[in-house]
Amino acid sequence: MKPKPFSALNILLALTIALTACGKTAAPATQQAVTEAPTAVPAQPAVLTIAYANTFPDIDPSTSFSNDGAVTANIYETLTRYNAPGSKDVLSPQLATSWKASPDGLVWTFHLRDGVKFHDGVPFNSAAVKFSIERTKTLNGGAAWIWGSVNNIETPDDYTVIFRLDYAAPLDLIASSGFAAWMISPSVKDKDGAWFNAGHDAGTGPYMIESYAPGARIILTKFDKYWGGWKAGQFDKVVLEVVEDITVRQQKIESGEADWTLQLPTENLASIGKKPDVKVLINPAFETMVGLFNNKKPPLDNQKVREALSYTFPYDTFIQTSMSGYATQAHGTIPAGMYGSDPSLFQYGLDPDKAKSLLAEAGYPDGGFELTMTYATGDSVEQQAGELWKAELAKLGITLNLQPMAWEAQWDLAKGDPVNAQDIFVMYWWPTYTTPYDFLFNMFHTEETPLFNLGYYFNANFDKLIDDANTLSGSDKAKAETMFQNAAKILVEDAASLFIFDQSSIHIIRSDLKGYVDNPAYSHVVFAYELSR
Repeated sequence: MKPKPFSALNILLALTIALTACGKTAAPATQQAVTEAPTAVPAQPAVLTIAYANTFPDIDPSTSFSNDGAVTANIYETLTRYNAPGSKDVLSPQLATSWKASPDGLVWTFHLRDGVKFHDGVPFNSAAVKFSIERTKTLNGGAAWIWGSVNNIETPDDYTVIFRLDYAAPLDLIASSGFAAWMISPSVKDKDGAWFNAGHDAGTGPYMIESYAPGARIILTKFDKYWGGWKAGQFDKVVLEVVEDITVRQQKIESGEADWTLQLPTENLASIGKKPDVKVLINPAFETMVGLFNNKKPPLDNQKVREALSYTFPYDTFIQTSMSGYATQAHGTIPAGMYGSDPSLFQYGLDPDKAKSLLAEAGYPDGGFELTMTYATGDSVEQQAGELWKAELAKLGITLNLQPMAWEAQWDLAKGDPVNAQDIFVMYWWPTYTTPYDFLFNMFHTEETPLFNLGYYFNANFDKLIDDANTLSGSDKAKAETMFQNAAKILVEDAASLFIFDQSSIHIIRSDLKGYVDNPAYSHVVFAYELSR
């Protein structure tokens, strides 16, 4: 656009204003000129936004055992920290500075970090360690089983803790667990899970809860007196936002509304990764996907039916199309590359003729039954698994009803009466701490009240085998591994579950995020303190 030309009137007005200004009378010497100080602009807090696919059902650090690990890991701390693959050491000190086991593995001594305070100002010491572990054991929820070897905890001074065990166990590894190993302020001895789930916390970690809207978001703010100190560039606040819609998660990460997300369609990853402001990170993971068969509900209480269904899933097609090759078919339930995994274990494959033969032996030559598969709303991988499987089952006269559900609703349904529950429960499992016992015990050990054995599997020989292997793992790791592998073989022979795939760790982050490292021991956890922009 061209500028407007000055007219004669414009010039006259300009000259008049200039002459008037030149003729102003100066203010008396006694009069002070009044100048307003510029208003200081308050510094904006540095905010890290995480677009999470699922809700956080329990943020009580003693009983939390689900996606809520993404929250607790930023509020609470453990005695030790498991390091990411490629690190010099397996473990790093956290609230413990050193530790040592007796030759027989039955006594462990931990020396604690001095000068640490909980968010409520209570000092962290040996009494707090004893309180935390005993609270978790007493509540006996979530992953409390990790402390099963501990018989007694002694506190000879404020910064020394002695654990006496009933059987040798790798307590340094157990103390790094992403569940049930958090240190909690003794001031909350009279508080229950409802208090924590109302948005309160009692940790030593770098962040505290600022606000909590269950099912929507949780906002954390930095703990100014954190023992690790703070440097310029670290995040003042962390927003963990529940975004179940896949499309919205992708929009948020691409627009910069979110800094980290997960579970986007694998077919979109190549195009997403080409965007200059976004990075797609693909790393090894100790994570497996299963479809737990309801072993107590007809027709899946019949082993031959479960075997038949195991021959109906299109493993190769699913992995190559829905996962774009970012996974491998599972050899049982212990993930590839982890201690206890067995690449020689039998794998079912897509074999409709074999499936039809087994169904006939079971009394269902033409199928003729319906099954309901539940999966987490917003999980495109689980959804696509169901759609592909549904098409294959239809060829055998079996109807598969797909039921997406919010994670809490899916879990609540499964924890009820197995007779009224789902037929197939699809979910992922990642480590509590890195041991085969975690995968075998939680999903398949007999439970009086269902928690995560959501296929309601029962096999007394299996139970004894993994319990004995766990007891032996602290003194004879090689023998324990063989026992764990034999137990995994039993599950495959019993067709206790659909063993679908071991997946890569796929996270999508903004390119300006610094310091982010995937750690398979803490799957889908962002340690915000380690990051800056």
